[in-house]
Amino acid sequence: MTSSTTRRPRLAALGALVATGALLLAACGDQTDDGGDGGSSGGNSSDSSGGSGGEEASLHDMLPTRIQEAGEIKVGSDIAYPPIEFYDENDEIAGIDPDIAAALGDVLGVDFVFENGTFDGLILGMNNGRHDIIMSAMTDTKERQEGASGDAEGGGADFVNYFQAGSAILVPAGNPEGIQTVEDLCGLSVAAQLGTANEALVEDQQESCDEPIDPTYSEVDSESITALQNGRADAVVTDYPVALYNELTAGDGELFEVVGDQIDAAPYGIAVPKEETELRDALQAAVQEIIDNGTYAEILQEWNAETGAIDEATINAGT
Repeated sequence: MTSSTTRRPRLAALGALVATGALLLAACGDQTDDGGDGGSSGGNSSDSSGGSGGEEASLHDMLPTRIQEAGEIKVGSDIAYPPIEFYDENDEIAGIDPDIAAALGDVLGVDFVFENGTFDGLILGMNNGRHDIIMSAMTDTKERQEGASGDAEGGGADFVNYFQAGSAILVPAGNPEGIQTVEDLCGLSVAAQLGTANEALVEDQQESCDEPIDPTYSEVDSESITALQNGRADAVVTDYPVALYNELTAGDGELFEVVGDQIDAAPYGIAVPKEETELRDALQAAVQEIIDNGTYAEILQEWNAETGAIDEATINAGT
């Protein structure tokens, strides 16, 4: 799917999702996504956002010449991670990341063209030239900056930080297992997405359990939510904005609840190849521009995501 989109208010997209009920709760094999981490099973679906200003855009000249000439930035993303990025009822890409990308496109004068892929292969795809950047609720970590040896993600990246979120525990409404903290996950079945900080959190807790966790890891975060809905998991560990979104929307807010506090909040980053310093610096300037001009705050307000706001666009702030 290729289409040109404009940013829609959160309530319009949310209302349509609640009406259909399909995106969050049905089988999601045709969609795909690190804590702070977001997903799809792959494919060639794409969506263009921003770029209406062209050469007249305020930061256009900061971009590398090849990007200026192409008129677009190819974005790798795991597009099954509402409200960060997902396909709406019209099979168009929606969410916080696409809206931020559209705003960045306006100040840079290029289109941001999203392409769907599995989350744990995005960095490898970027470093192989398939994507120029990654926007996929990706947590900025030292491991990702440096590139872990033998990691399927590939050789590392720089990150332009634009949001902050931690993990959260999502459980069935009524919290039948009485879960409040990660320590309470011992002895239970817990779902999380492969290759994410949420999987790492479950594995770290596993080392401290007397009664082991029974983990269920999926390539797509929506499969974890489905496992919780179907009773195959007692809890899901996912990003806090994602958990909150499911609590508020799934089954008209009757199916799930978030328990305990947000865990280990850390920066999301736009991943950029290490050698692409000119592109990285242009993106940092663009993120700061939309923070300063108020567009960033408007986007987060539309998606009820103000808790993740930052004041300064940084590079490689993850630890």
